[in-house]
Amino acid sequence: MNAPAIAATGLVKRYGATQALDALSFEIPGGTVTGFLGPNGAGKTTTLLTLAGELAPLGGQVHWLGSDRKAPLHRRVREGLAFVPEERSVIKRLTTDDNLRLGKRDVAAALEFFPELAERRGLRAGLLSGGEQQMLALGRALASNPKVLLADELSLGLAPMLVTRLLTAVREAADRGVAVLIVEQHATQALQIADRVYVLRRGRIEIAGTAAEVRGRIGEVEQAYLAGTGGEVEA
Repeated sequence: MNAPAIAATGLVKRYGATQALDALSFEIPGGTVTGFLGPNGAGKTTTLLTLAGELAPLGGQVHWLGSDRKAPLHRRVREGLAFVPEERSVIKRLTTDDNLRLGKRDVAAALEFFPELAERRGLRAGLLSGGEQQMLALGRALASNPKVLLADELSLGLAPMLVTRLLTAVREAADRGVAVLIVEQHATQALQIADRVYVLRRGRIEIAGTAAEVRGRIGEVEQAYLAGTGGEVEA
């Protein structure tokens, strides 16, 4: 397996009396897709925000490209991090082309992942469909040629066909060497493209293994969802 591009050791985070992360440890190797699954409130988004530098942990360490780092998000972005948050991060008043050019990104590289956006380049992003906006956000992130991609709920509110399209691009990025961590509610589809999967519940890792191993324990995955905060496994 490739060396870890980003890793966590004993991450702890609380919101008041609520334990969001409870001594969480894992590694995200380069050239792989790691999936974080689990019910709402399991700590998945908190983990992503901590890795990205948006949240400071109360305990533990984030290891970024081999070193212990406490750099904020903007600095990690300059060093090779791409972060796609849960909300669609497009500037709706700008055209698709202008969105893709933000941060001096390579428009051609984005269109290589999502050629269907080529016909939308002159259209304001606010006029794109939800699926097209998510392609735009992910394509812009991948156009930065990142070393690490963190993506939170790419599938939110989208039809299964669009989810497959987005996750296929994520898999392609990993095959090009990017270390990818995705938080995903569509467990079945995430398991199809991931190399390794962690199932979280109440800030702890309940199940860990290769995607094939976790597919063989899908009943336990469903129980982890149902025992959480009312979440359900989506196909």
